[in-house]
Amino acid sequence: MEMIVHNPAEGVYPATDDYAHAIEVRNPSRFLFVAGTMGLDSGGIPATTLEGQLDLIWRNLRVILAEAGMSVDNIVRLTSYLRDPSCAEANAKARMAALGGRRVPTTAIVAQTLAEGWLVEIEVMAAA
Repeated sequence: MEMIVHNPAEGVYPATDDYAHAIEVRNPSRFLFVAGTMGLDSGGIPATTLEGQLDLIWRNLRVILAEAGMSVDNIVRLTSYLRDPSCAEANAKARMAALGGRRVPTTAIVAQTLAEGWLVEIEVMAAA
């Protein structure tokens, strides 16, 4: 499988350092679509801080990806649902750290979460 980042230099606004406009996936043998994953521990309890929830989200995503024989290196698309716009910067930093600086197409949406204590939820698409 080959992944090619596409960030046109003209005709569209420039991509920033934390995302890519598009990733072309050539010859994948399988795809994994991961539901929105929250910052809950194994007992279903959310961390009390945004940073704690982001740590749990990325730990949970690694476990889910590993179950499918994948890692964060297989993520080709990511959507973050943030309870408040103030969560955006920490979310972007956590994403870039989790992906080792690798940029993927991403969207952040501010939305009311189902429970007030849930500050962020992340869904991903992965390919192998």
